[in-house]
Amino acid sequence: MASIDLDKVLDKAWADKSLPEILAAPVAALKGVSDRDGELLQEAFGVKTVADLADLKYVRWAQALAALDAASK
Repeated sequence: MASIDLDKVLDKAWADKSLPEILAAPVAALKGVSDRDGELLQEAFGVKTVADLADLKYVRWAQALAALDAASK
């Protein structure tokens, strides 16, 4: 089972929320992502929520490429 330290990846206001709430949250709930970043992601890719970002094909492609590189070492 995968785990993650939510305090390291979420803004403080979101760290105590449930996973469904986090996935439905705006991308600015992620630590280091500003409201303006969220606006730009929405304009460019239609990303509104954390779940939308996770499902973005470009993110999945980049993760797959990084995993292939790591596996080749």
